Amino acid sequence: MKFAATCLFGLEKLLGEEIDALGLKRDKTIDGRVIFDGEISDIPRLNINLRYAERVYIILGTFPARTFTELFDGTRALPVYDFIGKTDAFPVKGHSIKSALTSIPDCQSIVKKAAVEAMKDKYKISYFEETGVKYQIEFFILKDEAAVMLDTSGVTLHKRGYRPESNAAPLRETLAAALCKLAHIREDNLFWDPFCGSGTIAVEAALLMSNTAPGINRTFISQEYPWIEKSDWDRAYEQARDIIRRDCKFEAYASDIDPDCVRLTEENARRAGVLQYIKSFEYDARNVQTYGRRGTIVCNPPYGERMMDKESVEALYKEVGAAFSNLGSWQIYVISSCDDLPRLFGRRPDKVRKLYNGMIKCNYYQFFKPKDK
Repeated sequence: MKFAATCLFGLEKLLGEEIDALGLKRDKTIDGRVIFDGEISDIPRLNINLRYAERVYIILGTFPARTFTELFDGTRALPVYDFIGKTDAFPVKGHSIKSALTSIPDCQSIVKKAAVEAMKDKYKISYFEETGVKYQIEFFILKDEAAVMLDTSGVTLHKRGYRPESNAAPLRETLAAALCKLAHIREDNLFWDPFCGSGTIAVEAALLMSNTAPGINRTFISQEYPWIEKSDWDRAYEQARDIIRRDCKFEAYASDIDPDCVRLTEENARRAGVLQYIKSFEYDARNVQTYGRRGTIVCNPPYGERMMDKESVEALYKEVGAAFSNLGSWQIYVISSCDDLPRLFGRRPDKVRKLYNGMIKCNYYQFFKPKDK
């Protein structure tokens, strides 16, 4: 059986490595998704454990779709009835990129009609009440090649369940987890986010270091699917609980100049079950210092798109850059949409990686070496 796991642009390699770690075989990787082979019994493990994925889909089939006729015929030939019962709901949504078929509403209508026709042939009925289990059908057309899929996640996977509210410019949990992974954070180094906002980076760092599965405290739409054994879900949750590192000594500081952000961080850390690893407190990032310790900073300072004006952001970056330059051997990782950050910080990054925070294109600036004095 073919699966597709989607992710934010730039996280495909991390997602692929996670899929490998679960013992599944990758087929191919394209922008924003990884295609791989698996079994129905893998669906619980995938949804509970994938840290960088947005959704997990079953691929019902792929076929050329240069015309609406090809889209209809290709969809009608798929065994949608192997998964969807005669009383179940099956809404359709999707995307088309770099393809001849550009009208999403028309594509939705055609895929829906084709699925209905396929099910009419199977169930020998002409009307579908759609009052049962909901199966979200999603199509993805890329360069005139269509994939028709079933969503197994429901609420997108970046919503772990610990953050019911956030600050004005939230960082997606999957991206925060990736920032921590790319920073190679260590248990014997202090971790510090001096712009903690709602605490997402610190919480994801603690989940990562304690080997706590990101989906361990939430549910998924496919738990309603009768063809997935409940025992598979029970086993996947139990296995996730068994591998948590209860003896983890990780320590994180999560600070912010806004006391409301500090409050949110503490609440979110408590809901995520990682409060024991995180010390949250009110603090001005421009005063950050080592306190005689080795450490790593991972942060998401204001961009200027949603918070503060450009002049204020630039002034802040200059002051923070000056403070960070006094941290000696500390490693510093900063995500920002500001292309001018190196100049404002007064130092050249050792590495830059392009990532996306939602629809905002960002750079992940990585400073491994102390600033030359």
